[in-house]
Amino acid sequence: MAPIRDSNRNLVLEVLRRNQPISRVEIARRSGLQRSTVSSIVDGLIEERWVREGSVVKTERGRRPTMLTMNDDLLLLVADIRPTKAILAVVDLNGRFLDRTVVPIIADPKQGVDLIAGGMRNLRSRFAGKTWEGVGISVPGRVNKVTHRLAWAPNLPWVGFDIRGTLQKALKVQVELENAANACLLSEVWFGHMEGIQNAVLVTIAEGVGAAAIVNGSLMEGAEGLAGELGHVPVSDSGPQCACGQVGCWEMFASCRAALRYFHDEMKGEGATTIQDLMNLGASGDEAARAALNRQAEWIGRGMRVVTAAFNPEMILFVGDITLRWDAVGPIIQAELTKRLVGGAQPRIVVLSDGEAARLRGAAAVLLKRHLSFRRTSAVR
Repeated sequence: MAPIRDSNRNLVLEVLRRNQPISRVEIARRSGLQRSTVSSIVDGLIEERWVREGSVVKTERGRRPTMLTMNDDLLLLVADIRPTKAILAVVDLNGRFLDRTVVPIIADPKQGVDLIAGGMRNLRSRFAGKTWEGVGISVPGRVNKVTHRLAWAPNLPWVGFDIRGTLQKALKVQVELENAANACLLSEVWFGHMEGIQNAVLVTIAEGVGAAAIVNGSLMEGAEGLAGELGHVPVSDSGPQCACGQVGCWEMFASCRAALRYFHDEMKGEGATTIQDLMNLGASGDEAARAALNRQAEWIGRGMRVVTAAFNPEMILFVGDITLRWDAVGPIIQAELTKRLVGGAQPRIVVLSDGEAARLRGAAAVLLKRHLSFRRTSAVR
């Protein structure tokens, strides 16, 4: 597809998705494209089953316009792979979740991917008669853009394994992989509210710390797709050794695992075993739990200096378990950010409270984004 037509197609899809149901004439008006151009693109999207025609609107005069919507019979399989589990879901083109399941993740990549494939086959069997566009995967690491394999994943021992190829062979559909933070940021671009934002950073706080950035309107990926590993930027010259092999990584002070470590150091191994346990204790008034979460928040805020100095973002988005207690930890993070700002206007803070949904929608957005850059020969039923 030629670059101009590719750009026009993306624009038509964006206008349609955000304003559906909408007519061809209205798409042309909102996009600024010629009506003939819009009609040609829409006809192609209907042929590909991305778009469907609906009702005809009555008008006082002239031709009656046919309304268009995204095709809710075209579905996507998505997965959010984490160090201990993979959350699988069925999503439609509007980002709605239709079904969900969880499978365990094990160290052996072949067995782990086979479990994911089995879970996806089970999900697909529940939607007889639907069309499947493909599979989108978010992973806790960086994906090499040439090999499409994990190139860096300190918390998942699957580096180098052909996740994409194995799943494509098992499921007979196209598979796309992306770093979880990148996926979440793409989700906000595709499904969220980032119109007009050209510079933004998304920070994920979970078992580790990840980041993604849009710089001057483009997703920052780096030469081999490894850009954005802010969790492994040193913020101290001491501390526990990170899974990456270094000491002093931001992840070791700001992640949810770090919060649990602070709590266990205080309580001598007693109490919370998950970050949800710790947050529940904190919400119920446990002082040790609150202190651990506050300490985590302070370190998250300290790392914001790296974020603001490196990217000068208009917006910083937070996603992950920490957002569930944002009422308590948010002011601490905000105060540290203000104190450590290098200069310029303070970025707007946006909290994505449902981190699981953000990652899964991100996996869908990765697949949609990749499909927007070329025309598929066919969809798979």
